This record gives sequence, C-alpha cells and structure tokens, in this order.
Amino acid sequence: MPHIVIEYSANLEDALHPMRLVEALHAAALETGVFPLAGLRTRAVRREHYLIADGDHDHIFIAVTVRIGEGRDAATRRRVAQALMAVLERETAEILQRRGLALSLDVSEIDGTASLKTNNLHQRLKARAKP
Repeated sequence: MPHIVIEYSANLEDALHPMRLVEALHAAALETGVFPLAGLRTRAVRREHYLIADGDHDHIFIAVTVRIGEGRDAATRRRVAQALMAVLERETAEILQRRGLALSLDVSEIDGTASLKTNNLHQRLKARAKP
C-alpha cells in the first residue's frame, strides 16, 4: 500500500498533463520511505461533470485520496500527507497564479477486516533484483 487516487476536473488538462501528477506523487510516496515499491499504486481519474465554487468553468480541482494499510502512527501519516501535498503544490504552482484552483489531499487507513488482496508484485520485483 498505498493506493493514490488523483481525481481532477477535466479542464486541468488545459493546464497540466495528469500523468505528470501521477509520476510526481508516485515518486514522492516512494521517497518517504514508508511504502514498499511493490505496494504502490497511483492513478488519475478525470471528472467530466463538476461544479467548483461559483461555477466558473476556469476553476480547477484536484482531490488526492491516499489509502494506506493499517498500522502507521499519526505522525507518519501526517508526514506522508505533507510530503505529497508539497509535491502537489509544486506541480500546480503556475496554475495557482493564473486560475482558480482547489487542492485537497487526504490520507486514510484501510480497515483490514474486509480488505482482500491478491498479487505477486513483491515476489516479481524481488526476482528481478537478484543477479
């Protein structure tokens, strides 16, 4: 874990390619040292239908949801949130100067009681790393 979901208004694409955010946030999450590479999933979801504040079509929103596995303390979750928000703000700094922009980022733990997973990514990455 984590799963990072970047939800954004379709008009973001006029100002910034969403893959840039996917790559930057993915790298930043890895750089925190909190998450293993094989557990990291980052994706962007374009929203076609939205209203922001007064409905001005020039406004942009980006809402980042980070879902992590249980067990990390509040200080660690806060550090991850701050690191990712700093990257999000850096990547959108030019937009903030020209347009209405609403950024949000939330880190939350997944309740493991009913969270089921099947993957072989940890093993595959280990196998690739062997000489």
